[in-house]
Amino acid sequence: MTVPAPRPTLEAVAAHAGVSRATVSRVVNGAAGVRAEVTERVLASVAALGYVPNRAARSLVTRRTGAVAVVIAEPETRVFSDPFFARQLRGISRELARHDTQLLLLLSESRADQGRVGRYLSGGHVDGALMFSLHGDDPLPSMAAASGLPTVFGGRPGWEGAERDPQLFYVDTDNRGGARLAVEHLRERGRRRVAVITGPLDMTGAQDRLAGYRDALGVAEADPALVACGDYTAEGGERAMAELLARSPGLDAVFACSDLMAFGALRTLRAAGRRVPQDVAVVGYDDLPPGAWPEPALTTVRQDVEEMGSLMARMLLRRLGVTEAEDGSGAPPASVITEARLIVRATT
Repeated sequence: MTVPAPRPTLEAVAAHAGVSRATVSRVVNGAAGVRAEVTERVLASVAALGYVPNRAARSLVTRRTGAVAVVIAEPETRVFSDPFFARQLRGISRELARHDTQLLLLLSESRADQGRVGRYLSGGHVDGALMFSLHGDDPLPSMAAASGLPTVFGGRPGWEGAERDPQLFYVDTDNRGGARLAVEHLRERGRRRVAVITGPLDMTGAQDRLAGYRDALGVAEADPALVACGDYTAEGGERAMAELLARSPGLDAVFACSDLMAFGALRTLRAAGRRVPQDVAVVGYDDLPPGAWPEPALTTVRQDVEEMGSLMARMLLRRLGVTEAEDGSGAPPASVITEARLIVRATT
């Protein structure tokens, strides 16, 4: 049996580079005060010997774990079946990997989960947190604040006092504007009985999309017969569409506040013998990848979910001091709102 060679040590790198162990430690941990030519020599020795820093020892020096928690306040069945989460996690993971930072995924569905997540965040296991898909009464934001961890949220924070907190950082899309585009498009196509399938209304994104629907119709309150609540799933879209047809059989359009709910609505309309778009036009929200498109292809509102994930990670890394602003502008902005765009296809 071949015995593996021992891992190169800090002392071996120091001997190879002709410097002290302390100098190697400073270079490896990114500390200041080492001349450029010495740094180059140490890094050359690190590469030549294949030295890999010990993360545990490194964290004692830097007081950093090199890891970030991504907390999603949804059950695992939804997280692993909804392409929205895969795209957002891809954007986060790509950005963190560029800066040698680990992603730790934590899911929070029940009170027991919330307690476990809160203890983990307070335990010094991660340097910061990214949180999204939060619901109105979720205790996770207060847990993040109690832990003292730098945190960036996905979605406009909606809890009391959030708008007055200068230390609240978040990334969102223009949900209200995107919904307005969707419904204005339906109205321009001559549709007069436009229904809406909302997301859970304890989430700010769902509230903002409902507000955009009302904006486009020019009403302060929506007609209750034309509003049904879904849960951002295809099954929820099916149920909501059935409710709408029962209450308002004369509806001629529906704005579903997620693509998955729109797919469910299309199934219900097909089963009810309604033609799309001849009888009922349908618009979704998200612009899922082409592989998920139904037939006919869905008109939808595009939000760049992957880029939103990247922006969240970038904002947190800047708060942690891992990266600097590319434009040299210093501290990161407290919020970033990305553009929403209408993509017209066959369902309208």
